[in-house]
Amino acid sequence: VESSPSGASSRRRRRRRRRRRRRSDMASCSSSSSGGGSSSSPSSSASGYLFGLVWLGAAAYASYFFLEQAYRIRLQAIDEFGPVIHEFDPYFNYRATEYLYEHGAKKFLTWFDYKVWYPLGRPVGSTIYPGMQFTAVFLKNHIVGDRMSLNDVCCYMPAWFGALASLLIGLLAYECSLPQNSNMTLFGVLVDAMKGRYTDDKTAASRSSGGSAGRRIFGLSSPAVECGVFACGIMAVVPAHIMRSVGGGYDNESVAVSAMSLTYLLWIRSLRSGDDKSWIYGLLGGVAYFYMVAAWGGYVFVLNLVGVHALALVLVGRFGKKVYLSYSLFYAVGTALAVQVPVVGWAPLKSIEQLGPCVVFLGYQVLYLCEVIRKKRRLSRADAWKLRIRVGLIAAIAGIVLVMLFVPSGYFGPISSRVRGLFVKHTKTGNPLVDSVAEHQPASSQAYFQYLHHLCTLAPIGFLIVVFQFGDGPSFLLVYGVTAYFFSHKMVRLILLTGPIASALGGIAVGRIFAWAIGQLWGGGDEGET
Repeated sequence: VESSPSGASSRRRRRRRRRRRRRSDMASCSSSSSGGGSSSSPSSSASGYLFGLVWLGAAAYASYFFLEQAYRIRLQAIDEFGPVIHEFDPYFNYRATEYLYEHGAKKFLTWFDYKVWYPLGRPVGSTIYPGMQFTAVFLKNHIVGDRMSLNDVCCYMPAWFGALASLLIGLLAYECSLPQNSNMTLFGVLVDAMKGRYTDDKTAASRSSGGSAGRRIFGLSSPAVECGVFACGIMAVVPAHIMRSVGGGYDNESVAVSAMSLTYLLWIRSLRSGDDKSWIYGLLGGVAYFYMVAAWGGYVFVLNLVGVHALALVLVGRFGKKVYLSYSLFYAVGTALAVQVPVVGWAPLKSIEQLGPCVVFLGYQVLYLCEVIRKKRRLSRADAWKLRIRVGLIAAIAGIVLVMLFVPSGYFGPISSRVRGLFVKHTKTGNPLVDSVAEHQPASSQAYFQYLHHLCTLAPIGFLIVVFQFGDGPSFLLVYGVTAYFFSHKMVRLILLTGPIASALGGIAVGRIFAWAIGQLWGGGDEGET
């Protein structure tokens, strides 16, 4: 019997449905037999979520543990002997803090102390860096109140700021290890610079290798978090930092290392790739630099280090609008505030050792002017270089004329004896006080191992990792590492400056290795978002 057309079409539809069901069943069987490799399978999602929870909990606990230990280690002297100010300089600083607390800022800044350097006396308020004293009085008046005496606040401050410095170095290592900040290599950037090619964020991301992309877990980047956590832990225990942040050691360096670390962190954050508004952190970095100036005379190192890094970015072809705004805001705001500190005055614009960053700042204005003209006129590469040379020569001639006008009047101050001691033998500076201090002698290999210990091995490994995980922000670590080693080798006292950079580089080395190992054990090193 011949079937009707409607019956045949219904049978064809049923056969097609059966074939689709069979294909669906085969696909599900294949997925289950491959061990749940599909990223959308329930088992894979649950495993990734569990890994994220464990990873986040471990990172949070490790951070808390390291910060707690950083605080407890620095309280050992207080636990054993009580809240006692020890050593000469800390007691002088406490006496100045006591005067500020009792008489106020106005009288403090004009205070002439007849009891020191007797019978000559000393104008204390205008000859010390008062940042630490003002910080202690602020904490006493507005934070702790009557719960602690001024003496106890001064005793505990080094431990508080020691833990804070550990946290800031952890954040600095995290920022330098973010995938968008470390997706180039130094050699690739140099090749681009020689070819006159600027590698923007998108191009760098497309070139980045799979190993540098990392993964994101609950919005946080790995291995950046691991690098930050280990850098924090290393900074918490490194002797180069502990020696200046022990409870009761109420000295300028105990506060200044935290101010220095905050300045570096904000400067690097202002260079973050993929963030068009990050230059605003350059302004905040200038404010942090002002606090550094008020706290310690080592601000000269901080200023020159940032200036050298800004110059290095130009030399490797990384100059752009973001870099220009970041450094211009940092220098303009920082210098405008720094000259307000009585002991500093106009030194940033008169002292020879501080004029280098000023020259870089003026050079940035000339370069950016050339860039504006180049884009407006759509000049070729050769014509752009001719423009830069012409404008640069005009600016150089104008600068030389100004220098020749100001030099005879004694406007520029001489290089200080301590800075001079970095380039000549420490017993030949001409200043008997500087020549007689033992900590101004060159550092030995034994001193490095004593104050940095295994970081003498880990920091160079981190340095090499940064070379191959390069970016505008991480390049600062390379400049900092070379500069700190050079000057600490000249003067053993400056090993203090190697503590933060050695901790950051060591944390990057350990953190990246640890993150790779965990990725291999847990998820085979897969990338993606959890």
